[in-house]
Amino acid sequence: MTTVKPTAVTADKNQRLLIIQWEDGHQSRLAYTGLRANCPCVACKGGHLSMGTPPDLDLMRHTPDESLSGVSIEQIQAVGSYALQFQWSDGHYTGIYTWEYLRQADPDGPWAPKP
Repeated sequence: MTTVKPTAVTADKNQRLLIIQWEDGHQSRLAYTGLRANCPCVACKGGHLSMGTPPDLDLMRHTPDESLSGVSIEQIQAVGSYALQFQWSDGHYTGIYTWEYLRQADPDGPWAPKP
């Protein structure tokens, strides 16, 4: 998948969604719970061997972990021009979400297999 760049990123605290407008016109609406459940850091992925795997779209659609139901984004920081890093309300902050990873995390994208 070619990396498409965002033109706007909004964290909607009321709807608990990260909304990304992409340069190709697509809009991703990513639930905080799904993003937190799909954290790409080494600790959340279960070790270095699992690094680089795509996000789990089932977790993006329906996060079964009740402990994440109230999680929210407290701060967003740009990582260069290629990624975002979130400070989560549960204290986690080590995941670096590349634009490609965020694009792949959209379960409603035209590239995503339908459930």
